[in-house]
Amino acid sequence: MTIAQERTLAAQVRADFPILDQEINGKPLVYLDNAATSQKPQAVLQALQHYYEHDNANVHRGVHTLSSRATDAYEGARDKVAKFVNAASRQEIIYTRNASEAINLVSNAWGLSTLKQGDEIILSVMEHHSNLIPWQLVAQKTGAVLKFVELTETEEFNLEQFKSLISDKTKLVSVVHVSNTLGCINPVKEICAIAHQHGARVLIDACQSVPHMPVDVQDIDCDWLVGSGHKMCAATGIGFLYGKLALLRSMPPFLGGGEMIADVFLDHSTYADLPHKFEAGTPAIAEAIALGAAVDYLMGLGMDKIHAYEEELTAYLYQRLAELPEVRTYGPKPTEDGKGRAALAAFTVGAVHPHDLSTILDQAGIAIRAGHHCTQPLHRHLGAQSTARASLYFYNTREEIDVFIESLKEAIEFFGSIFG
Repeated sequence: MTIAQERTLAAQVRADFPILDQEINGKPLVYLDNAATSQKPQAVLQALQHYYEHDNANVHRGVHTLSSRATDAYEGARDKVAKFVNAASRQEIIYTRNASEAINLVSNAWGLSTLKQGDEIILSVMEHHSNLIPWQLVAQKTGAVLKFVELTETEEFNLEQFKSLISDKTKLVSVVHVSNTLGCINPVKEICAIAHQHGARVLIDACQSVPHMPVDVQDIDCDWLVGSGHKMCAATGIGFLYGKLALLRSMPPFLGGGEMIADVFLDHSTYADLPHKFEAGTPAIAEAIALGAAVDYLMGLGMDKIHAYEEELTAYLYQRLAELPEVRTYGPKPTEDGKGRAALAAFTVGAVHPHDLSTILDQAGIAIRAGHHCTQPLHRHLGAQSTARASLYFYNTREEIDVFIESLKEAIEFFGSIFG
């Protein structure tokens, strides 16, 4: 597609996102905090409203019409998610509250029942806290050992070091697909192949990849993959775990309660088949249905088209950032056509604190992130207390990048006059 064709994607979808049509501090909103959470299209908002207005009932438990309609929509959304990531079976998709819960499900149900003293878990220094703390807790309880892949000179996943770390003692590799700070796209398919040669399982944190590019779990050949609805145009409070069917069947339940049972006696219980074995209690019904609507929306646009458009935006964002010598970006630089990294830029500006920078930009109507982005160990590794981060999605435009850059220039000049 040409640049002119690419530009039409944002123009095509902007009207679908009512939140974008507003002013902040008297300025048109420029929302560049998409790595934290995406905005929601009308189709998702309408799915939430329709459920509560027309179909509100508990799922699986009733034979009346409302319950039947709610169940059909809830389970239909599972089919959509399975297709979205190309799972081999709908039973391989488990609804969770978020990706953090999905990782905790695996760490508790598989990790605590499988790992033992001296087993090794390989993570990377770029992991989100959600893919670090659960494994710290498992290691403390089981005696497993944590090992960490560091960065290359271009601040990417060090695959050669990974090859040197892994051994037959390695039982799990758990890595992010796309770093929410560095923006690097990790070679997860190759990581899985290497890990499996050593008999290790692999979990992929796909929170920053599933919303932005085609993800095929069968092609990657991961054992588990987690995603978060609110980063992919869906509501908060819903995420999902993909797991290989036989592996999920071998895992004990994570939570106990209603829905996840087959038969209950006073002294013991038997458990439901997948996926319900891992979905105790009344689920987030409306949120799951809205997740299905978000998947419909994204697939209607085409994940290839979304990814290609974001590559164009990324190339332009970095082209404009390069005009500012005071700005230090983190992670690999994109190629001229924007390939090789995600559509975000974490950066610092000399001695200016990112929180101060974000506050000034907010006065211009521009929403960016500031802080450690739930990657404190990575920031220590980089020697940065915190960073500012501008992150894009398919409804952003080049014009918004221009507004961001001009406001960033003004902020740099302002702080320059203070710091001398």
